[in-house]
Amino acid sequence: MRKILIVGAGQSGLQLALGLQSQGYELTLMSNRTADEIRGGRVMSTQCMFHTALGHERDLELNFWEERAPRIEGLGVSVAGPPAPGGHPRVIDWVGRLDGYAQSVDQRIKMAGWMETFEQRGGQVVIHGATVSDLDVLVRKYDLVLVAAGKGELVSLFGRDAARSPYDTPRRALAVAYVHGLGPRPEHPDVDAVRCNLVPGVGELFVMPALTTSGRADILFWETVPGGPADAFQGITDPSEHLERVLELMEHFTPWEYARATKVELTDAGATLSGRYAPTVRHPIGRLPGGGLVLGVADVVVANDPITGQGSNSAAKCAAAYLESILERGDGPFDEEWMRTTFDRYWESARHVTKWTNAMLAPPPEHIVNLLGAGSAFPTVAHRIANGFDDPSDFENFFYEPEKTAAYLDEVREAAEAAEAGDVAADDVTGTGTGTEDEDEVEVEVEVDDHAPEAVRSFR
Repeated sequence: MRKILIVGAGQSGLQLALGLQSQGYELTLMSNRTADEIRGGRVMSTQCMFHTALGHERDLELNFWEERAPRIEGLGVSVAGPPAPGGHPRVIDWVGRLDGYAQSVDQRIKMAGWMETFEQRGGQVVIHGATVSDLDVLVRKYDLVLVAAGKGELVSLFGRDAARSPYDTPRRALAVAYVHGLGPRPEHPDVDAVRCNLVPGVGELFVMPALTTSGRADILFWETVPGGPADAFQGITDPSEHLERVLELMEHFTPWEYARATKVELTDAGATLSGRYAPTVRHPIGRLPGGGLVLGVADVVVANDPITGQGSNSAAKCAAAYLESILERGDGPFDEEWMRTTFDRYWESARHVTKWTNAMLAPPPEHIVNLLGAGSAFPTVAHRIANGFDDPSDFENFFYEPEKTAAYLDEVREAAEAAEAGDVAADDVTGTGTGTEDEDEVEVEVEVDDHAPEAVRSFR
């Protein structure tokens, strides 16, 4: 029986451990916290997982909370215009229907539950904050050592891949609050959706339904430009003050979201989180002082900014790719060549996430402004952008290059004109998108507030 050590008890480490355990491997999991400490601790992330990532959990029958967690059926984008009396108005606003629902389960629930399941099924859990010197000894006792702990000393084993890491400083300052009492979005009161609110020059506010330790909740998540007008969370340690600052920024920059947040309260004492880090891709193989090799997993080697909501999705996809590669290896050696090939298998999907995320951190070019604006007029555009959160590889076809974007929008307009003329069914134009207009209503031209291009281009 092959012996494997996984260091780190997050989405990727636990999913991979449970998957290998189900195939008869002898697993040891090393965590710096117990299940009870995780469950009773501070929130760790926002973790909105889309259809493909949820599918990996279902394949392993680890979707323990699927019936309890809110089903997120849409994803919407709003863009704030220049300041006006009463706050910033919206110049772009739409919601696209997801082909398969998404869900967000507080990682305190999931990681604690999965760790307990791993132990109940016979897995060994070692509570210890592993160091490089620890692994230098342990690597000789296992057939394979995987590092899935994205913070701390062990990350230093994996050198920065400068060719794949355009940023060397944080591009956003992050602030999270889990709350009860948020009202529905009036544009779609009966549909749970992630709302992405873009405020040029300031940052982004994301609002998403979730399941937390005290039941149904919503997550308020600010990503603010460092040094900008909303970079206001450094030094705040009191959770109530943190929430107060979140709401103050909402009232000023996203008044349409603040209108439904006037009665919110934190879900628990550990419901806030703040910080910042530079998005970084690292070389996947770590060489220990004694010459042993370890393989990095998920955000240990590909740490993207959470602006595109891909962290837990990428972790699930990485675990699935590594599981497949380990099973295929059979009794063969887990050598350096195998490690590199295994990472390359994951990078096939991760590269699309990294490209898209880094693009969203930069000032958007005019063709992206036009594309976002088109989502208001054409539900099919809103639908395609929304479902790109599940499959970011599709953005290669219509997002990055002005020529491809223009060609795609021309196709959409032509289909809309044909539908209006009665040549094709309206469903061929609208798809499953749900814009702020009625789905059966088709507009031939993109109609967006005159301030939209100027407003969106002012991101920095």
